[in-house]
Amino acid sequence: MFALRRQPTLLPRAFRTTHASRFHGSSRLAVNVGDPIPDVELMENSPGNKVNVAKELKGKGLIIGVPAAFSPACSATHIPGYINFQGLKNAGQVFVVSVNDAFVMKAWAETLDPGAKSGIRFLADPHAAFTQALDLDFDGTAIFGGPRSKRYALTVENGVVKKAHVEPDNTGLQESVVEKVLGSS
Repeated sequence: MFALRRQPTLLPRAFRTTHASRFHGSSRLAVNVGDPIPDVELMENSPGNKVNVAKELKGKGLIIGVPAAFSPACSATHIPGYINFQGLKNAGQVFVVSVNDAFVMKAWAETLDPGAKSGIRFLADPHAAFTQALDLDFDGTAIFGGPRSKRYALTVENGVVKKAHVEPDNTGLQESVVEKVLGSS
């Protein structure tokens, strides 16, 4: 009589349950090796300059996610480690993504990497769409005022995640530091 149609959900993956996940005590890991990079537009330098990492990243690359531009760990240790890494060019295209607006990311890039000598591109994910598509968001309301990205580094090849270095506590500096991701220079 009436056919049942499956309605698409607007909830992020973190809030969806599947039949398989109901049988496990722990939640699904965020992004996994073999996952494609999400087809989501980000912003570079201004809201009008759209960048789609999934379409732009060909061959080898690195996507580094941080909880907040200008935060102490991000500005003093995490991103400077990549900027100063001697073998960074061997990693392919490198993108830093944060749940901030494009103007903040531009100012942060100019502060950390004057003249963009490292080749790293700083991208804004103002609504956390890219971050949520990777299932790497967390509730940072208490500290950052809203949803934020976990700290991570994804090694990517041909649009597919080859290695995922995600901080288990969301903001730490153990798994996603340059030494763990690219080795020592």
